[in-house]
Amino acid sequence: MSKPRVLFATSEVYPLVKTGGLADISYALPQSLRQLGVDARILIPGYTEIVHHKQLHLTVVRDHLNIFSSLNFPARLLEGIIPHTDIPIYVIDCPELYVRDGGPYQDSKGGDWLDNAIRFGVLSKVAALFGQYEYPSLFEPDIIHCNDWQAGLAPAYLHFGSQPHAKTLMNVHNLAHQGVFGPEVVTLLNLPPQSFSMFGLEYYGLMSFLKSGLYYSDWVSTVSPTYAKEIQTPTFGYGLYDLLAHSEKRLTGILNGINVTDWNPETDPYIAANYSHTNLNGKAQNTLALRKRCKLDNSRSSATRPIIGMITRLTHQKGFDLLIPVISKIIEEGAQLILLGSGDKELEARLQAIAATMPESVSVTLGYDEEFSHQIEAGADIFLMPSRFEPCGLNQMYSMRYGTIPVVRRTGGLADTVVDTLPSTLDNRTATGFVFEEEGSKTLLNCVLRALLVYRDKTTWKNLRINGMTQDFSWKNSAEQYIALYESLLNITA
Repeated sequence: MSKPRVLFATSEVYPLVKTGGLADISYALPQSLRQLGVDARILIPGYTEIVHHKQLHLTVVRDHLNIFSSLNFPARLLEGIIPHTDIPIYVIDCPELYVRDGGPYQDSKGGDWLDNAIRFGVLSKVAALFGQYEYPSLFEPDIIHCNDWQAGLAPAYLHFGSQPHAKTLMNVHNLAHQGVFGPEVVTLLNLPPQSFSMFGLEYYGLMSFLKSGLYYSDWVSTVSPTYAKEIQTPTFGYGLYDLLAHSEKRLTGILNGINVTDWNPETDPYIAANYSHTNLNGKAQNTLALRKRCKLDNSRSSATRPIIGMITRLTHQKGFDLLIPVISKIIEEGAQLILLGSGDKELEARLQAIAATMPESVSVTLGYDEEFSHQIEAGADIFLMPSRFEPCGLNQMYSMRYGTIPVVRRTGGLADTVVDTLPSTLDNRTATGFVFEEEGSKTLLNCVLRALLVYRDKTTWKNLRINGMTQDFSWKNSAEQYIALYESLLNITA
């Protein structure tokens, strides 16, 4: 039996355009699928940095795309290859929608693009065109793999279209982001009136791209087994838990992998010294280099202080309101803190103020820097993720690969990847980090203090590092599970 052909519809992909983990996944999963014999290709909007990317060598596949009658500007479909890979990428070339200053979702001032419904309605519609016989193209996928709300209308377009030949998989990376717009968008995006009902894409009087994908797709997947269970509850379901609970038999949680080539301490070009689980000597050199870069106290008395690293969006989800009240106590207990991230302006200001009062112990860098991210993972001793919810999380896996011990809340993918340090897990050598249960500053602090206590036991700490560094978080296992899911989808009869 031949492997399925897959179109991966996404709003971002590393290394072309990235705002978060979706970009990494949109690159690594298709690459791993192709290595296993699946013809996986990517569809993405033609943002400025993509259509002007010289190494993509884009050529025109279709000169005139007939998308919506409400659109009176031209659109084309381009094709290229992601640099240094064999991954084909289709690009929707529509300058009026995508070529502009700012990011994929927001303008340069941080406000959402006012026409996001149209911009990602176009992405969804073009994805659906690939799955219909009436729109023959160079590529006819068996599966359209729709990622997050931006591609969530594709299953609806196929459902209400004619001659569909592709099955649809709705992949939820974060249920909190749903793509909710006014009901007038239904007509604007050429969806039939009957689609706007509780048995469709209607969401509390509005329309939801994500609900469309959940309702009309052939199957739903999310990015960890625990998160698949959590989103069926009121706490994590964001108003969609009833739909998801009723869809339980067509809902699968597959843990994301990580790119073990780019994130490899043995070969990483960004870090001060390479190292491995059999030779950890370079870890200390990276810690020294990280302290110097962040201008933290590097005196003899501070050289043995553990560094806690964080690379994250500064949002309520990530638990910063729980962390900020106890930062001074964590520093008093001997740790240093290095944070890289951006997000909520109030959180940014509060964290910068803390860093200003403790410049020798706390470093806060706003923004995102790929090279610096690698240096934090290599130089930190502990990686902190106090998330309220975390669909999968990648940094805890990067951290373990770099011998940096994660401290996490037991939720989503964090629960599926980090094994708490207990006498039993130390004995059987499965312990890889520290886990706390309840959402609160006190439980967070106690878990960090527990990690700092174990840090003083160098033998145990070294064993924890080795346990984490020898875990297999590669994409191969995840890709194999997706292939099995694709094949089962193709066996489903209407």
